[in-house]
Amino acid sequence: MSGKIKAILADDEESARDVLENLLKRFCPDIELVGKYENLENAVQAIKEHKPDLVFLDIEMPNYAGYEIVRFFDTIDFEIIFITAYDSYAVKAFEVAALDYLLKPIDIERLKNAVQRAKSRIGKSSLDENLNVLEKTIKNKHISNILIAEKGIQHVVDIDQIIAIEAQESYCFLYTGSKKFLVSKNLRHFENILQDHPNFFRTHKSWIVNKKHLISFSNSDNSITLNGNIEARLSKYRKEEFDQFLA
Repeated sequence: MSGKIKAILADDEESARDVLENLLKRFCPDIELVGKYENLENAVQAIKEHKPDLVFLDIEMPNYAGYEIVRFFDTIDFEIIFITAYDSYAVKAFEVAALDYLLKPIDIERLKNAVQRAKSRIGKSSLDENLNVLEKTIKNKHISNILIAEKGIQHVVDIDQIIAIEAQESYCFLYTGSKKFLVSKNLRHFENILQDHPNFFRTHKSWIVNKKHLISFSNSDNSITLNGNIEARLSKYRKEEFDQFLA
């Protein structure tokens, strides 16, 4: 998208609003900030009035959390960059829901990159599914679904339906019972998301498997057979840990 990008900022801390406004003026001059608000209710009114392209939204505010913005609109047809003051469970939830976020204090390069990504997406899709996954993940403190994009199409995938994830350079194949997705994320991304989930284990530099879909494994040739005729690899350095994981 070319030209000025109309934006709104909502953060309950006045100093945080001022800091981000100054950073945008200095490093993202194509962003036109048309309003700053201290709570979600006022921001929602301004969004309906000004119809911005982009909203910077603090995740934790009085009365309503930032992710609850989905309750106020039939369709979220503007881009959102969330802001959070600390590296919390919310950060993992943003990753799961494929949403951009900034950590305070705001890193300038991350800000510029987030704005650039938002500009490339403006007007192309709705964030409704992303926000629903985000809200569910934050409220339940449990990852039950993950939102992934393949060839520009977003898919909500049930975590329990993931059989395995295989690394292919900077991409991954994500195998489910019904489909194989090619995702432009590396294996470390999924390892971080799934590290607290009891059913997933990184068996090899190129594989994460879900033990719920395990059929058998062989110590002789370091192979793992999973549902769907998927053959994963088991590193010789992870055999003992994998045995403990299955126990």
